[in-house]
Amino acid sequence: MYRTAMEALHTWKAKSGKKPLIIRGARQVGKTWLMKEFGKAAYEHVVYISFDNNQRMRDLFSSGLETSRLVMGIELYAGHRIDPSNTLIVFDEVQEVPQALTSLKYFNEEAPHYQIICAGSLLGVALHQGTSFPVGKVEFLDLHPLSFTEFMQAMGKEGFASLLEQGDFDLATAFRQEYVELLKQYLFIGGMPEAVLCFAENRDFNEAREIQKRILAAYEQDFSKHAPQGVVPRVRMLWNSIPAQLAKENKKFIYGLIKEGARAREYEYALMWLIDCGLVHKVYRVTAPRLPLKAYEDPKAFKLFLVDVGLLSCMTRLRQDVLLDGNDLFKEFKGALTEQYVLQQLRTLHEVEPYYWTNERNSAELDFLLDIGNRVVPLEVKAEVNLQSKSLKAFVDRFPTPLSVRTSMADYRHDGWLLNLPLYAIGSIGRLLSAPETI
Repeated sequence: MYRTAMEALHTWKAKSGKKPLIIRGARQVGKTWLMKEFGKAAYEHVVYISFDNNQRMRDLFSSGLETSRLVMGIELYAGHRIDPSNTLIVFDEVQEVPQALTSLKYFNEEAPHYQIICAGSLLGVALHQGTSFPVGKVEFLDLHPLSFTEFMQAMGKEGFASLLEQGDFDLATAFRQEYVELLKQYLFIGGMPEAVLCFAENRDFNEAREIQKRILAAYEQDFSKHAPQGVVPRVRMLWNSIPAQLAKENKKFIYGLIKEGARAREYEYALMWLIDCGLVHKVYRVTAPRLPLKAYEDPKAFKLFLVDVGLLSCMTRLRQDVLLDGNDLFKEFKGALTEQYVLQQLRTLHEVEPYYWTNERNSAELDFLLDIGNRVVPLEVKAEVNLQSKSLKAFVDRFPTPLSVRTSMADYRHDGWLLNLPLYAIGSIGRLLSAPETI
């Protein structure tokens, strides 16, 4: 299965002054598979250590962090000497042994010739619990569920993905229906690797849905196992409220939808816990579309999205037969699936944090605002072909901008200030916005 993150790992390996690398991401997005595959492809040897229920490694790291001693212990564990020039050391579920995280500082300072990659599904939770973290001594790579581009490649449609990457929208439009069908599949299957792999092999929607149910059940078990006991019910209630939150016309998160009379302070920790696990994405409202957007963040107004559109379709019990009903799938739950899909693709953009905007009366809302460094780009999401853009028009009239983007079921079109990008091509937005001819 092709993952674009593999290219980032090869870039990391080629760097002369590289630091230990930490891969962040929710459980079951493919971190372990990625580390092992990279090790097999790029190194002669791989030493894989999972810290989950590994008392021997817990004892090793708990009794001192002298790097020469740690390396000796790892060699004894692996059963052979480690040649740092051609061996990748993998620490998995590293949050289970906080001292292993701390040791990365000493490896970077005292033994930088050892090449180490780490991953931890609950890493953010561990850090908020006071784990000593090697600030400035490590590098990070965020891993998300498969993007739509990666999904197309997994389905054996590499040529379709390549067309969009090359920006050949004239030819892509000729195959519009094939793209739409693939996108429908993606909205149902999502990007969790196990579900995608199963569907790629068997083309069985029901089988993929059972995998999604198992993933959701595993997340629920994580709530009970890892969240503080008194917070577990609130984590579960908040998590289960997200589909209903996204199904509203105004998708701003409302605590009262969790439980009547619920207050923000009662659920702050539960929300932080889900964010730290990588299971939800928080998109803040901004009071003004000015640079940098973070300076205009409204901390009390935000939208919450799930880690994966396929899991959202599973939680909402989306029926398989909706895939056959024209483009109705894109309008389901007031376009909630479509907006979730777009946010999921935006999250894969490097150093681009999405926000959204509403006017003071909440009578106009712009789905996303992108800070791309030198300017703010408004992005409107339309779940159908109807291209009336009242909110976008109101926004541009109030805040003139050289380029706005609308993504919809309509074909690619660039009319001066407005770029219409088909939903199936939203993954190209990063490249398009950096191209001089698009500005």
